Amino acid sequence: MVSHTASSTITEAVLRAQDLHVYYGSTLAVKNVDLDIPKNEITAFIGPSGCGKSTVLRCFNRTNDLISGARVEGKVTFHGKDLYASGVDPADVRRRIGMVFQRPNPFPKSIFENIAFGARINGYRGDMDELVETSLRSAALWDEVKDKLKESGLSLSGGQQQRLCIARAIAISPEVILLDEPCSALDPISTMKIEELMRELKEKYSQIIVTHNMQQASRVSDRTAFFNAQATETGNKVGYLVEYGLTEQIFNNPKDSFTRDYVSGRFG
Repeated sequence: MVSHTASSTITEAVLRAQDLHVYYGSTLAVKNVDLDIPKNEITAFIGPSGCGKSTVLRCFNRTNDLISGARVEGKVTFHGKDLYASGVDPADVRRRIGMVFQRPNPFPKSIFENIAFGARINGYRGDMDELVETSLRSAALWDEVKDKLKESGLSLSGGQQQRLCIARAIAISPEVILLDEPCSALDPISTMKIEELMRELKEKYSQIIVTHNMQQASRVSDRTAFFNAQATETGNKVGYLVEYGLTEQIFNNPKDSFTRDYVSGRFG
């Protein structure tokens, strides 16, 4: 089912990329990306492997900074403020723009401490029991773990671990949640739970999901950005944004022939 809640024009962009180029060392990985991410919607990034989806995603919370030799050119703004301006603390950016990775990565700590740890580091002074419960409820996990909060987060199933990671991200009160193929390591039932959770979280958070699963993109997202890659003379691939619009339009009436071929399964 495609969401019909998004209007074609974006009234409030929470994140914006303008003329974005990303390099790894001297190699250009992504070029010419212009993209507005709307508030309280789910935006999907789709496209073949190596087209820069995850690279662009990581630009939005400066996770590329952690990769040696990575360099960003152009402008990336959050509520109009340049995320790469001098004086901007990348750790603060990552607190406000949380991230959930492809493989669940709970800390080797108790379920309780998985939630409490990040909140504590970020200076949370409220009722920690309440925060842990609220975060786990928000991630639709509380009823499954409320009697084993002292057990290791690593003891949970893969799908539960991924929801624990989402709860951990929620606990530090971000505005945006980035999800980099969050279901690729999960079974269909766990995937369905994560998708339901994403739809519920839309009321409070703006979300971007990178996915190889086009059915998933069509089910959960309001808007879809299709990326592709072109070969360079040196044999590398450079990713670029082909088309961006309402998910319904991208899947049912794409403007670009590359998009049409990709969503119809002709390549990718």
